[in-house]
Amino acid sequence: MSELSRYIRDIPDFPKPGILFRDITTLLQNPTAFAGSIEALAAPYRDRQIDLIAGIESRGFIFGAALAHLLNLGFIPIRKPGKLPAEKMKEEYALEYGTDAVEVHRDAVKPGQKVLMVDDLLATGGTMAASCSLIERIGGAVVGVAFLIELTFLNGRERLKGREIHSVIRY
Repeated sequence: MSELSRYIRDIPDFPKPGILFRDITTLLQNPTAFAGSIEALAAPYRDRQIDLIAGIESRGFIFGAALAHLLNLGFIPIRKPGKLPAEKMKEEYALEYGTDAVEVHRDAVKPGQKVLMVDDLLATGGTMAASCSLIERIGGAVVGVAFLIELTFLNGRERLKGREIHSVIRY
């Protein structure tokens, strides 16, 4: 496990009993740990041809925007419905009970541009799978998915099968 895991605070029974929440705010508060997390996310992609970074609302914005800055790339926000002002595309996905959705501006990607997808956490993989599908529907080529944390016991990799996956910290 990455040494960065020591900066992640465990919160038992949040948001409900039986859940152990991995709180990244303590990592974000430490400039060395935060910088180290961005460097660790960037490592496999430094010599790759990537045009854009896409980050998923909300904590994916933190890591995705910092990664885009470090790699000198543009940033695409993938948002919850109703948050983007221009013409957009939507992708719905199944939750344990019901559905949710993500949106992106139709013009966020030029056809064939290579996009690295970033979020803070890989749990079940539903949000990332929907976000990848959305980027591909508007013409982008997803070159990989990157996460600060992966909860391996939730098998999120199964939903992302066939995609290159990079996670820094695994629980």
